[in-house]
Amino acid sequence: MIYHVQFPALGWEFTINRVALSIGGFNIYWYGVIIAAGMLLALLFAFRMAADFGIDSDRLVDVVAVGTVMAIVCARIYYVAMAPFEYQSIWEMIDIRQGGIAIYGAVIGAFVFGGLAAKWRKVPLLPLFDLASMGFLIGQGIGRWGNFVNQEAFGTNTTLPWGMYSEGTEAYLKSMQVTLKAGTTVDPALPVHPTFLYESLWCLVGFAMLAALIKHRKFNGQIFLSYAVWYGLGRSWIEGLRTDSLLIGGTGLRASQLFAIVTVLVSLVLLGIGFYRTRGSQLWVTLAVADLKKQEQAGERFTPDTLPANASHAEFVKATKAMNDRLAELDLTVPDVEELENPEE
Repeated sequence: MIYHVQFPALGWEFTINRVALSIGGFNIYWYGVIIAAGMLLALLFAFRMAADFGIDSDRLVDVVAVGTVMAIVCARIYYVAMAPFEYQSIWEMIDIRQGGIAIYGAVIGAFVFGGLAAKWRKVPLLPLFDLASMGFLIGQGIGRWGNFVNQEAFGTNTTLPWGMYSEGTEAYLKSMQVTLKAGTTVDPALPVHPTFLYESLWCLVGFAMLAALIKHRKFNGQIFLSYAVWYGLGRSWIEGLRTDSLLIGGTGLRASQLFAIVTVLVSLVLLGIGFYRTRGSQLWVTLAVADLKKQEQAGERFTPDTLPANASHAEFVKATKAMNDRLAELDLTVPDVEELENPEE
């Protein structure tokens, strides 16, 4: 499908084909391409910064694989469960090429199942959540442009200079799926808020802010909670503008808006507790051990090194390599001094 998108006040016009390419009659949509690009950039950031959070990048691969798959699955489940219409078949339910995923479903799925995978692969949980939350801001900031291609996730009418119009916005606003606040009306023929743009910019600004916080964090989990506050504040405002909100049953309450507000309040409380408990202290990061089996065998003969959280990325990389080289060179066949002094009877 091709959309003719206009920003009348700016004099901009774009022609957008939702299909990126076709292979043997199978369409690959820009929506999926953009989502994948956002995920790729998030992964690149996570793997580059893993050492700064005391996370082994090899074990992170398994956690990411589980978290990514379940994020997509849960995002779709969340959307289907809240959708204001009935799907005609199971195939419609699982076909995400036409859009229809809920970011909060993805967040829940990624953190719950990624957390379980972290326990399995012995990846420190709170540092993982800190790192993953920054990846989410990258992915969301880029991925929201998939909504632009699909001409979805827009808001009510606006007279602001960046108001947007297309056949897609008009057709949707004429449909029965529109969700509006009480007393709000829309004219399908007039420009609407490009709320996908608002959220994209909000997430990218949030990423820049949290990236600056990495070397100044006081406790593990601080970045994750800050992400929850920042994204929740933006989402609670942006969701109020949208015309396609998922509702909680027949209550008329917007699911994402309510979830965002609750998340902000809970996260603010936890941040306050965290700052109170760590006031005046320095966060130290235990460096990532690559060979956990040998570490266990070495026992007290090997202790992982630590660095202050405000150490540079180069220092983390260098120190982590040196520590793992030391472990690799440790000869476990040579008796420990204590073993020689206290031989078993």
